[in-house]
Amino acid sequence: MNSLSAANRPYLLQQLQSETFDLLVIGGGITGAGIALDAAARGMRVALVEMRDFASGTSSKSTKLIHGGLRYLKQLEINLVREVGRERAVVHRLAPHLVSAEKMLLPLIEGGTYGKWATALGLYVYDFLAAVEDNDRRRMLTQAETLAEEPLLRKEGVVGGGLYAEYRTDDARLTIEIIKTAVQHGALCLNYVTVEDFLYKHGKIQGIICKDTIKNEALIIKSNFVINAAGPWVDTLRQKDHSLQGKRIFHSKGVHLVVPHERLPIKHAVYFDVPDGRMIFAIPRLRTTYIGTTDTPYEGDLNQVLTTKEDVDYILNAANQMFPDVNLTVTDVESSWAGLRPLIFEEGKSASEMSRKDEIFESESGLISIAGGKLTGYRKMAEKVVNRVAKKFKTQQNRQFESCKTNTIPLTGGVFNDVLEVKNYKKSVCEQVRQLKLPDYYTHYLVANYGKQTTEILNHFDTNSNNPGQALLRAELQFCLHNELVFKPLDFLNRRTGRLYFHIHSIAPNLEVILQDFQTYFGWDDAQLAHEELEVRNAMQEAATFG
Repeated sequence: MNSLSAANRPYLLQQLQSETFDLLVIGGGITGAGIALDAAARGMRVALVEMRDFASGTSSKSTKLIHGGLRYLKQLEINLVREVGRERAVVHRLAPHLVSAEKMLLPLIEGGTYGKWATALGLYVYDFLAAVEDNDRRRMLTQAETLAEEPLLRKEGVVGGGLYAEYRTDDARLTIEIIKTAVQHGALCLNYVTVEDFLYKHGKIQGIICKDTIKNEALIIKSNFVINAAGPWVDTLRQKDHSLQGKRIFHSKGVHLVVPHERLPIKHAVYFDVPDGRMIFAIPRLRTTYIGTTDTPYEGDLNQVLTTKEDVDYILNAANQMFPDVNLTVTDVESSWAGLRPLIFEEGKSASEMSRKDEIFESESGLISIAGGKLTGYRKMAEKVVNRVAKKFKTQQNRQFESCKTNTIPLTGGVFNDVLEVKNYKKSVCEQVRQLKLPDYYTHYLVANYGKQTTEILNHFDTNSNNPGQALLRAELQFCLHNELVFKPLDFLNRRTGRLYFHIHSIAPNLEVILQDFQTYFGWDDAQLAHEELEVRNAMQEAATFG
């Protein structure tokens, strides 16, 4: 039985209710996924539920970098920089197709955030803490060298630059592959299951009362321990447990804009000063460049975080200050995303000053909540919280589990020996892509998204189609339906393929065919079909228009 096939949802729901699990994880973002994999790999019987789709919250709306956080060095968070800096290399090794090396250019501006000598020293310490290998270590640039690397940079005020190592990823794809790897190790993971209440026995949590929102049916899942890894919704669940006291979550809103690469044709990712003293990124990604992020307090609806005209103006003004000859306008913006960072509230600090450290809270009922942290540190966050659960099993039930071993488990799609093997695989894929009359762009897109799973997708390509782009999209959909628990068109068009953000114009011409494939697969009636179409069109409008 394939536990990742959408067709097997009834069986998965039955399994969730048929046993008492060792550990139940609430939240299918990067943190919850990491916990599920860690615990399952140690031998625990694990279940994970997510109220919407996997990675539908913060974990599909980050800056999509596995980075060490240079600015945290300036805040003297040495241990955080060391830990996440070294974790970059680990995650790169586990999924080299999905986490790829990216040179980051830091232009040094007269009177800017980073001075020349302080930056040279800071980047040296950064490389040391992160154990960066020789060929990736920082290189300080003169003014002329900096402008040669990125000719679009403004000439006025640039006094030099630093070129250093970071890693780029797709946060949603990374989360999905961790979920899939957890399932391979025995975890039961399911999306569209929302927590209604907790199940207690003698005042201690024994599971959850929840609802399958696909069929609108109630179910009960029992477990020895429950971990709340719900990201921005962590405090919502703590409140449901009547244990919201002491430290709480602070929601910081971050927005990114996507423009065609031809409108901002930078060669490197650039980390640059903005007039208000913050810094933001401009990052090239295949046919696009994306720019962000903002960092503002948010107190609105957690389920509908939107990009505003003020957000757009702020980012475009910042980009035009650093790249003055480009003259970006709102008409250049193809798409956008707005997400929330669940930070630990610190009195007297602004959103951008608050620590990205993670913390664990445990209530009297036994609910274990984890919040804060960074995308890069997901594996270490998981290790800490699963260590705590393992210790409880040892003291309370005299059960022994293995120590963490996720640093040796390749993620699905990423069983590559090294970067050279990824390059060689890309060459073979490129040959197939050209034979199928697809643009070379799809070689990089497919391998970065799916790794070696690309072969299976291309094997299902309809060679009789007179529309190669549409044929590829349908082949991807079949793969995702059978292997990635896709239940709704937006699961596929956003979190699995990234098209909503990075190729939004490819959706409308193919939407009717994709919706028909969904209708055929799930047996939707016309009302359901119309509802799902409206959901997609609303998401497209939200991504591309700004109030």
